[in-house]
Amino acid sequence: MIFKIALSLVGVLVFIFIMWKRLREDYGDTTVFTSSFYIIFGILAGVLFSLYFNHEWWFWSGLAGSFVGYAASIIKFKLRAFEVLEPNVLGIMVLLGLVFIYDYIERGDLPSAAGFFVLVLLFVLFAVLNRHYKNFSWYKSGRIGFSGLAILGLFFLIRAAVAVFSFNVISFVGKGPEVILSGVLAFGSFLLLFNISEVKS
Repeated sequence: MIFKIALSLVGVLVFIFIMWKRLREDYGDTTVFTSSFYIIFGILAGVLFSLYFNHEWWFWSGLAGSFVGYAASIIKFKLRAFEVLEPNVLGIMVLLGLVFIYDYIERGDLPSAAGFFVLVLLFVLFAVLNRHYKNFSWYKSGRIGFSGLAILGLFFLIRAAVAVFSFNVISFVGKGPEVILSGVLAFGSFLLLFNISEVKS
């Protein structure tokens, strides 16, 4: 229990740091920290909600809660959506990675270890894309959001692909729902990416 609490605190602190690091140049500290807490509170509320109804849906419930917190912070502080999306995606990846670490240490679950490894690779890929995306000739607009949407799309595409062959992962809810939900979000992410790639006149 102490280890779980410690990992949770580390995750929250890293989440807040990522938000602050990415947004500090455009927004005040109070705005960034308050927005971070909105999202974290949304995740926590979503996970707790799933515990009362169906604990297997904790990932999706927590994700829904994070979106509510994300939307609330954008509306309240008039933030630019894609600027906030990217640190939000990174922060959630960190939180999920810590869940995988805990599950692997606690139960020796190999799919959790594999999940953590995939998240590390996506994190590295985000750093590479974030540095070079403006040089892509087909990405005409050069707008921020490319890296976050690309990684989000890849993440859910991988989830959908894995769910087709196996659902023995702690954050999965079963082959059917997982493939559909992950597939829809992957498609939506890539569609948004295509839309923002176009130069608006």
